[in-house]
Amino acid sequence: MAQDSGTQGAGQPPASTAGGGQASTRAGQAAPAAATPRRGMPRRVRLILLVAAVAVVAGALLYWLHARQYEDTDDAQLDGHIHPISARINGTVIAVNPEVRENHFVAAGTVLVQIDPADYQAELARAQADLDRVRAAAAASQADIPVISANATGQLAAAQAGLAGARHAVDTERANLRAALAKVQQAQAQFHRAEDDRKRYAALLDKQEISRSEYEQRATDARNAQAALEAAQADAVAAENRVAQAESRVAEQEANLVKARTAPQQISEAQQKSTSAGAEMARAQAQLETARLNLSYTRIVAPVSGIVGRKSVEVGQRVQPGQELLTIVQLDDIWVTANFKETQLRLMHPGQPATIHVDAYGRDLEGHVESIAPATGARFSLLPPENATGNFVKVVQRLPVRIRIDSPQDPDHPLRPGMSVEATVKVR
Repeated sequence: MAQDSGTQGAGQPPASTAGGGQASTRAGQAAPAAATPRRGMPRRVRLILLVAAVAVVAGALLYWLHARQYEDTDDAQLDGHIHPISARINGTVIAVNPEVRENHFVAAGTVLVQIDPADYQAELARAQADLDRVRAAAAASQADIPVISANATGQLAAAQAGLAGARHAVDTERANLRAALAKVQQAQAQFHRAEDDRKRYAALLDKQEISRSEYEQRATDARNAQAALEAAQADAVAAENRVAQAESRVAEQEANLVKARTAPQQISEAQQKSTSAGAEMARAQAQLETARLNLSYTRIVAPVSGIVGRKSVEVGQRVQPGQELLTIVQLDDIWVTANFKETQLRLMHPGQPATIHVDAYGRDLEGHVESIAPATGARFSLLPPENATGNFVKVVQRLPVRIRIDSPQDPDHPLRPGMSVEATVKVR
């Protein structure tokens, strides 16, 4: 027992000692913890993170300040003039310029197609002949005006003078008639007196109070007086006839005067004929010009310089007016049609600078805003959307903006209509 106790005592410390040892151990463990400070994030790392955060915020702010100055879109493409070349008359193609090949350049004024001109040359000759004929008729009508004017004026003066003469003749013949009637009355008086003398002498002769010779003298005087009366009566009848003839001449001269008074109408008619002839000449000249134009249309020339595309004309082909034969794409007048959202147009206006990135060449070109469309693209579509049904969904609309490319900047990479580009406009 003693050994066990000693062993226990030797192997294990006393209880008090053990308790003290545990306390000292806990104290020893707590003491270093209290003595050593907590190790957190290094100050240098915190500084780096702070600087990085400030840089990120500053970069974001700078990017926002920079980005708010621009509006961009990738819904953009190059546009240009595509000229359809068509026939203006009907006819048969007799020649096509060998230089007119698809994707090849042609200069403005180059003869592209030749249509058979024979029919139009004949039409031109006929129109020229018609014009010459109408011009001659117009010249004759113009020359007739002074002649007709002079004749009409002369006829009017002659009719007036003739009427005055006829009326004077009527007055003269009426005076002659009155004189003839007076002579008839005188002859009647003389005849009655001579007849009375004859009758009285006849009674005296029956009584044989006078000689027959005296009676014969009175009888002869009575016969002479009767003859004078008959002659005077004949003269009166002739005077009456002459009065009637003079009056008929007055009526005739009055009719001539009425006819002659149409002189202004005759002159006006001649002038109107001349005017009509002038109008006919103008019409003939127009027909001649039309024939000349139709003949010129047999030679179809390039209106602009550009690249030939979609060629469909061949020699021997029968063409009709308006039939498209080929197209010419003009490459010296290219612009950009950029479709911007309506929310991007608040600060956009013509004249602002723009940058165009051409996808095909990976190059940037400088330009400027030329104009903004008057309506959205939807309004120009074949079937514009109708929102009156009540099925309305608000969709951000796009408006085409035309951007004009500044003077040629990359002649080695020609631009083509339809190429995709990205447009950026500086709005601030």
